[in-house]
Amino acid sequence: MINNKKKPLTWEQRFRRLVHFGHDKAPETEILQSISEGVEFHGARLWILVLAVFVASLGLNTNSAAVIIGAMLISPLMGPIIGMGFGVGIYDFELFKRSARNYIITTTFSVATACLYFLISPLDEAQSELLARTSPTIYDVCIALCGGLAGIIALSSRSQRAGNVIPGVAIATALMPPLCTVGYGIALGNWVFAAGAFYLYLINTVFIALSTFLGAAFILKLNKKKQVDKSKEKQVRRIISAIALLTIIPSIYLTFDIIKKTVYEQNIREFVQTEFTFKHSQVLNYTSDYQSKSLRIMMVGEPIDTTGINFLTDRMHNYHIQDTKLEIVQSGSRINEKEILSLVNNMYDKKISNQNQSEKRIHELEMILSSYKMEDGKALSLYPELNALCPEVNTITWLRGKTAFKNEGEVADSTSHMILVTTESALPSETITTLTNWLKQRTGIPYLGVLFQQIKQEETISPN
Repeated sequence: MINNKKKPLTWEQRFRRLVHFGHDKAPETEILQSISEGVEFHGARLWILVLAVFVASLGLNTNSAAVIIGAMLISPLMGPIIGMGFGVGIYDFELFKRSARNYIITTTFSVATACLYFLISPLDEAQSELLARTSPTIYDVCIALCGGLAGIIALSSRSQRAGNVIPGVAIATALMPPLCTVGYGIALGNWVFAAGAFYLYLINTVFIALSTFLGAAFILKLNKKKQVDKSKEKQVRRIISAIALLTIIPSIYLTFDIIKKTVYEQNIREFVQTEFTFKHSQVLNYTSDYQSKSLRIMMVGEPIDTTGINFLTDRMHNYHIQDTKLEIVQSGSRINEKEILSLVNNMYDKKISNQNQSEKRIHELEMILSSYKMEDGKALSLYPELNALCPEVNTITWLRGKTAFKNEGEVADSTSHMILVTTESALPSETITTLTNWLKQRTGIPYLGVLFQQIKQEETISPN
C-alpha cells in the first residue's frame, strides 16, 4: 500500500517559504520593460513633472505638508534613478546612459521651474518645511536604501507592481521637495541653502540607485544582459562603492552634530528641571543656544543670592554643560527693562504667525513701553473689582525684578509690570483664563504677565 502522506516541513523550510518571493516574481523581460518605460521623459510625463514642481513649491511656500505629499505622489522622478541602478545591476549600459541623460533633464527642469516660481512668489520667508530639506543626515541614507530596495522588489513582483509601494517610496525618500528647495536657494541667492538641499537630493539619488543595483544583482539575481569579465565587474563595484562612500561621509558628520545638539538640549532641560526647584521661587521660562553655548533662565519669586548662583554654576559640571554661560533673570525689588522686554517678546513670538512677525513684534514692544508709566498704587483700585469677580482672591501684588548675571556685572534699573494674585484655594483653569483676560483688559496691557499662586505654595501660571 502506497503512503501518500507528505512529510511535514521543518522550521527552516517553513521560514524559507515565508520569506521567499520567487513565486511572485515577474518575468525578467516584463521587469526590464516596466523600468525602461519609467525612464523616458518627454511629452505628458515632462509636463506632469513641471506641474508637480509647482505644486511642491506652493506647498513649501505655504508650509503645507499635505500639498507637498500630493506633489511627491504626482512626481515621476523615481523612474530615471531606478533605471540607473537597474542598468548597472544587469550590466545594461545602454539603459544606464538613457537613465542618466533623463535624470539630468528632469533635475534641470525641476530646479529651473522651482527657481522661476520663487522668483515671482511674493512669499520669500523660509518655512519649516523648507528648512527641513537643508540638513541631510545618515538617517536619510537609511531611508533611501530601504526605499530603493522596496521599490525594486515591488517592480519585480506581479502582485505589488500596481500597488502603492512606488508612491510610498516617492513620499518616504522625498525627491521633489529638495529640488524645489534648491530652486528657492538659487532664486534668493542663498547658496548654502541650495547646497544643503541638493546634497539631500544627491543622497536620495545615489542610495536609491545603489539599493536598486543590490536588489537586481544580489537579491533578485537577474540575468546580466552583457557578460563582463571578473576584473571589469570588480572595477564597477569599486566605482559604486567609492561614490557611495563619498556621498555618505558628510551625512555622518551632520548626524553626529545633530546628536550632540540633541544631547546638549536634553542636559540643559534636565539641569533646569532638577536644580531649579525652590520653595519660594520658580522658573517662568528658559532658552538655550547650542552654537553660542548659553542658557538664559527667567524666574519669579524670592531672588537667588550670589552664593546660590555660584552653587548652580558648579552643578552644571554634573550635566556636562560646564562650558555654557548661565544667565538668570529674577524678580525682586528692581528689574532690568531690557531683560523683561526680551522675555515678553520671546514668549509672544511663539504665539504669532511667521507672517508679519516683525510688524507685530514692534507693536508689542510699543505697547509694553507705553505701560511702563503705570503707578504702583493701581493695585489698590483693582483689588475690589477682582475680588468681586472671584471671592477666592486674597491679595494682588505688583512684581518688580532684578537681573543676576553669572559674572556679577552691574545692572541698570528699570521697571516692568507683572501681577501676582494669591488665592485661598487653587482655581480652575477656566477661571484663571477669565481673570487673566480681565486684568489685561482692565489695565490696558495686552501682554501683562500674570501669576496665580495659592497661599499653600501650590502655584499655577496663567496662560498668556
